[in-house]
Amino acid sequence: MSQSDKNRIKVDIYNQTYTIMGDEEEHHVRLVASLVDQKMREIKEANSHLDATKIAVLTAVNTVNEHVKLKEEYATLVGELERKRKK
Repeated sequence: MSQSDKNRIKVDIYNQTYTIMGDEEEHHVRLVASLVDQKMREIKEANSHLDATKIAVLTAVNTVNEHVKLKEEYATLVGELERKRKK
């Protein structure tokens, strides 16, 4: 898919407008943007002294941490499934 074929979706995240380009459907991009915005606002509420850059970095760290945990859980479940199939 060329650059001109990609979807362009404007979203608001933490009071900033971003144009997201990609292959994902609009509803998916809006959902992701909404979740990022929500997480940033939660972090700001708990840490009112942080600036936007630090909030963004903490949001990224939290999100990647959740992603890694989910990948580990998935690998464990796949392993358990394979062991059960072999029995």
